[in-house]
Amino acid sequence: MSNSFLTASQQKTRRKNFVTIVTLLVLIVITFVISMNTGVIKLTPMEVFRTLFGQGDAQQQLILFEFRLPRIVIAVLVGMGLAVSGAILQGISKNALADPGILGINAGAGLAVMLYISFFPTTKAAPVYLLPVLAFVGAGFTAILIYTLSYRRHEGITPMRLILTGVAIAAGISSAMIVLTLRLTPENYQFVATWLAGSIWGSNWRFVLALLPWLLILLPFVYAKSRVLNILNLGELTAIGLGASIERERRWLLAAAVGLAGASVSVSGGIGFVGLIAPHLARQLVGAKHQFLLPTAALLGGFLVLMADTLGRSLLEPSEIPAGIVVAVLGAPYFLYLLARLKE
Repeated sequence: MSNSFLTASQQKTRRKNFVTIVTLLVLIVITFVISMNTGVIKLTPMEVFRTLFGQGDAQQQLILFEFRLPRIVIAVLVGMGLAVSGAILQGISKNALADPGILGINAGAGLAVMLYISFFPTTKAAPVYLLPVLAFVGAGFTAILIYTLSYRRHEGITPMRLILTGVAIAAGISSAMIVLTLRLTPENYQFVATWLAGSIWGSNWRFVLALLPWLLILLPFVYAKSRVLNILNLGELTAIGLGASIERERRWLLAAAVGLAGASVSVSGGIGFVGLIAPHLARQLVGAKHQFLLPTAALLGGFLVLMADTLGRSLLEPSEIPAGIVVAVLGAPYFLYLLARLKE
């Protein structure tokens, strides 16, 4: 009797989670369509539909295929990468406030990208596909530094020490980036300022192709580690008892989180709070099991960044508000809310 009840309960939970995921997909599609119609030059839904099937004029095809679609796709991919990165960091550290932006990983990736830009007059001077690699190196170095400074032999890594170390390192990296701006040309300085605000700057198909392989490799790898993340959440002693090699699994998952955050930041700029908000909302919607949490967080992250970028392009036309600022307007109050709950 209890087994049949448990099975029925599990089936109900799975149906609910399936409905949640489908709803998020529908929301992304709706926002995707709205975003294709948003911009200085308006395209009606019928014009977008005709252009997608090759019936639009040259101007409509240029606007849709060369400017809007790449940026929309990048916004969704970046949101997914940052959200899953945040979910991994929260899982391996058991820290509700872990996020690649707050911990300084985004800042490390940004510093590497900024160094690259400062030595090349334009982003066309060297291969675009090198950007995610450089961002991964910068983010990886930062993550190793944070991990090393936070670790204590007899205590391991405590959540509060991890957060404080990350915030301190992020502040130091931000200061270094400000100093580096002194050697930039006015053109590159304007670009860096926009990048730091979190603007989707990689807005052509080359940047999509530069980012996509990282997500195609790392997202399935992380999903395959869902059970490991579930075990790690049970505590170190329980995880060891179940046969998990804690440190090895943490290193692999940390490398995946760094790769996702670094690749995303390399084409999107310093967008923060996505890795904090999306996993928390996903946990409230589908629970703590990472088999459902990870895909839900990815969809929420994609929806959040796409919505922020669409709002940023439409609120003050013809000017734009960087997506990072729109996300920060939503994320900062949520961060304070989480802090208040932790104190309780």
